[in-house]
Amino acid sequence: MFKKIIEIENIPAVVWGSAAKKVVVAVHGNMSHKTDVPIEVLAQNVSVNGYQVLSFDLPEHGDRKNEDTPCKVQHCVKDLIKVMQHAKANWEEISLFANSMGAYFSLLAYRNESIKKAWFLSPVVDMKRIIDNMMMWFYVSEDRLRREQTIATPIGHKLYWDYYCYVNENPIDGWSVPTAILYGSEDDICDRGVLVDFVEKFSCELQVVQGAGHYFHTAEQLGVLSDWLENDVRNGGNG
Repeated sequence: MFKKIIEIENIPAVVWGSAAKKVVVAVHGNMSHKTDVPIEVLAQNVSVNGYQVLSFDLPEHGDRKNEDTPCKVQHCVKDLIKVMQHAKANWEEISLFANSMGAYFSLLAYRNESIKKAWFLSPVVDMKRIIDNMMMWFYVSEDRLRREQTIATPIGHKLYWDYYCYVNENPIDGWSVPTAILYGSEDDICDRGVLVDFVEKFSCELQVVQGAGHYFHTAEQLGVLSDWLENDVRNGGNG
């Protein structure tokens, strides 16, 4: 598939597919990048229905691994806003694909944007719950995090006080974009009860893949992702 390498205010990005009036902004997840397999699967499925895909690297990911900017929510939200401004200047219709934490950043950055349809893969919809769990697992109190500001964990993730404050001060209290969600029954990062509450609150479509975890990576799981996207896009994004 044709891919054009671009930059959006110093953010490395890729435009997938031939020229079109419609675009899907694709936001990758943790330890991923702008040309990772789920985004390639997305591009393959939507390009035949008149869409291009615009993907980009979040801080500390892909071509930005050596940047000084950490992958904190406040920086990511700013980047998503810049990408959306570029999309609005270059395409007539915008949809959204977001994976894992990319969905959480999208819920914050795009809550007031005019987006035709959103497809979420293994979405993080409650970052506070995940941070609270990490703090519990590694015996990090709120007072300690406030004092130390940054705490490394044994699993490679860092806890940040300013990140935690941002999450607490910016709850996901609005989302009006028609949204379809693909979720693995064995997802050990995103609690199913939390996700179901989100689905019911914001009238989303939910498909649960039995046996799949948080990361869709096997041939079978990627096949399910492909079929899910193909069917939804072919039906005009109406499920």
